[in-house]
Amino acid sequence: MNNAKARCGRVVAAAAFIGSVLGALVSPAGAHHSFSAEFDINKPIKLMGAVTEMRWSNPHAWIYIDVKSADGKVVNWAVELSAANQLYRRGWRREDVVVGAVVTVEGWLARNGTPTVNANTGLIQLPDGRKLSGGAPGETGPR
Repeated sequence: MNNAKARCGRVVAAAAFIGSVLGALVSPAGAHHSFSAEFDINKPIKLMGAVTEMRWSNPHAWIYIDVKSADGKVVNWAVELSAANQLYRRGWRREDVVVGAVVTVEGWLARNGTPTVNANTGLIQLPDGRKLSGGAPGETGPR
């Protein structure tokens, strides 16, 4: 009887170990960054530029826009939004953001100095004047 209990204990221990290893391997895939880790709430920005690409993806959709700086140089900015399904619930449609359309983006600058903006809780003004939220319903500021 003791051998059976010992074997059972080893099987349970092995199962727990395998479960914890698998959990550790899967966890990074579900990890999500915080707003303040990547973007600076003290650096709001407003950009206007022509859309070069719109990525309807999860966990974040992205708009890429060409913005002309004061010195005339064109810089392609990446604009992070909420998930595609959240944008859809906020009124976004694929035909709203087409390549070449000029949009205005309100958001927050990336901390790493790259031309990246978080507009999850900012606004995007479309060429027809509509302003759509870049985030989920009920969001009112950076998270």
